[in-house]
Amino acid sequence: MKSCIYEGWVSHQRYTPVVHQFRYRLAMLYLDLSELDTVFRGRWLWSSKRPAVARFRRRDYLGSPESSLEQAVRQLVMEQAGQEPQGPIRLLTQPRYFGYGMNPVSFYYCFDAQDERVEWIVAEVTNTPWGESHCYLLDGDGRVDGRPDLEKAFHVSPFMPMDMQYRWKLSRPDGELSVAIENYREGEQVFDAALNLQRRAINGWNLSRVLLRFPFMTAQITGAIYFQALRLWWKGCPFHAHPRQTSETGLVSPQQSPVPADPESPNDSADVAPVETSSCIS
Repeated sequence: MKSCIYEGWVSHQRYTPVVHQFRYRLAMLYLDLSELDTVFRGRWLWSSKRPAVARFRRRDYLGSPESSLEQAVRQLVMEQAGQEPQGPIRLLTQPRYFGYGMNPVSFYYCFDAQDERVEWIVAEVTNTPWGESHCYLLDGDGRVDGRPDLEKAFHVSPFMPMDMQYRWKLSRPDGELSVAIENYREGEQVFDAALNLQRRAINGWNLSRVLLRFPFMTAQITGAIYFQALRLWWKGCPFHAHPRQTSETGLVSPQQSPVPADPESPNDSADVAPVETSSCIS
């Protein structure tokens, strides 16, 4: 099985116009999309098919929920890069906990046919409370068309303007996994964020460990978002309203509207669209 758990730290640091930093522990799933039907087989607290304490839900992600997520990723890469990934696709993401979904950024690692090299990385970003999503396509080195800098095209944090550039550094998922993003404005570094994670096998002990250590992961992150936003406001960080015109340029697409919870499934009572968190995107 190629799917696994990654556990470690997410950190943020702002350099200007105010200095601000924080760090939190977290756990994420790394799922081979060809293993979605079997990865949680026999784990009644985890599922990719039905409501559960921890659940991977197809319609929280790219494309139509009626189609395969794997095929949706392949189609997106084909449309934007002109070539379809030939190897497996693996997703770094947060599941829903107790029916509550919060997934600010998910990374799809598209491997070559030999399953040795990452050819493409799709970063699927969502925001809140606007319910929009946007996908950035990077090559295996975190570049776009051979360039290290990527123009910001999607509003995420109200404490970050749109006229910025991203610089990405992503490691190949292995025993350790790292993602680093630096934000620049007019050549000056404004912000950086990082994920530093270590691999753990998916087995009964480690899945139980995640639920014991992070039972309300998504809800805790929501609380952390607003706590950090309050700290930034208190420090006088400028507020940037949502540039509504981007919704009319094709850069972003609305998330699907939340569907009613299954009346027989209390764990889906908080069946809401994913929202922004302490991710690597601002």
